[in-house]
Amino acid sequence: MHRPFYTLVLVASCFACAQLSPAAVVFRPGEKAKYVAPGEEEMSGNAQELWQKAQAAETAGDVGRATKAYRAIVRRHPKDTLAPGAAFRFAQLEEQTGDYLRAAAAYRVLVEQYPKSPHFNAAIEAQFRIGELYLNGKKLKLLGIPIRTSVDRAVEIFAAIVRTAPYGKYTARAQFNIGLAAEKMRNAEQAVLAYQAVVEKFPDDPVAADAQYQIGYLWFNALRNGTRDARATANARNGFQDFLNRYPKSEKAAQARENLRALDQKQTTNAFQIAKYYDKQKNFKAALIYYYDVIRQQPGSQESTRALQRVDELRAKVGDAAVKEAAVTAAAVAKKPKPVAMPGAAPSSRGSASDDAGIPMRLSPEDAALPPPEADESLPPPASMTPDTTTAPDTSSTQSSPSPDQ
Repeated sequence: MHRPFYTLVLVASCFACAQLSPAAVVFRPGEKAKYVAPGEEEMSGNAQELWQKAQAAETAGDVGRATKAYRAIVRRHPKDTLAPGAAFRFAQLEEQTGDYLRAAAAYRVLVEQYPKSPHFNAAIEAQFRIGELYLNGKKLKLLGIPIRTSVDRAVEIFAAIVRTAPYGKYTARAQFNIGLAAEKMRNAEQAVLAYQAVVEKFPDDPVAADAQYQIGYLWFNALRNGTRDARATANARNGFQDFLNRYPKSEKAAQARENLRALDQKQTTNAFQIAKYYDKQKNFKAALIYYYDVIRQQPGSQESTRALQRVDELRAKVGDAAVKEAAVTAAAVAKKPKPVAMPGAAPSSRGSASDDAGIPMRLSPEDAALPPPEADESLPPPASMTPDTTTAPDTSSTQSSPSPDQ
């Protein structure tokens, strides 16, 4: 007998909630009542009606309702002539409100589903702009709070540009940025592969010169950091030499030549240290071979002068025949590719490994590092990477809105 009273209270409560929030409670026959968050109510109508709703919402400043209407056009009427424009406008509004990842995904939908849209190039540029935001340190947000950088998301965005616009204005730079991202993630191998793709696919683009330089620099920097990769010296030299052959007028040509000189100096220093090691071990044959290698590499250098002096001293110990044999062996080995010694590798406890000419293949622990660079920097590359018209949006006054779905 108290049911009318409880019914009255329930109805009053519903009206009170309606006054406090624009949210809706949806009732369907045979279903439980469903709460729908503000802006998530289903929108009905054909494409033209939804477009008008979106335009009216924008005019009223209701961005949430506008994006919902534009999205509904694409989802429900993907083949309508209004769909490409709706997809583009949806992406623009998401970018303007700071939901950059969702915006990038929306721009990607446009270029993949509507490649003939007049907004295709603008959507590619927008993706590039957003990709650079994350490449340059933009943090992901959770409920509006920055949580971590997202260089990997930048890679996804740039890769989408390369895939969907293989001959576009921003494609070469997007591929280059994949290399930069790999460097930031300390994945030099992937960075080299990305830069090689730039050189091979876009050799005439200005950024190709930067990519070729970075290939040499990555190997060069690995040597400075003590890599144990035996390919490093040869790859660094080849990278810089290819750079000079292809782009002799580049602004980094002088630095590339200086890096090659540093590589030559390191090779000479390594040879001299190895000679000293075997000299100390009284393996005079191996020591003489390396001393002659030093003399051949940089005649007139400090190491060369010291090597000549030591050769004369050893001549009294081993005789002229042994000295001449070492000189012939060193010259013969110089004419064929030599095994590249691994920086920092210790001599074998069983003695020195050697090739078919008797040249030891291990370095002394005293191996000297490359001199520190005075002007060379890996990031950022030179001015050819300056964007033409792409400018990252100002995020100082905007906050990212939670993304209900992707």
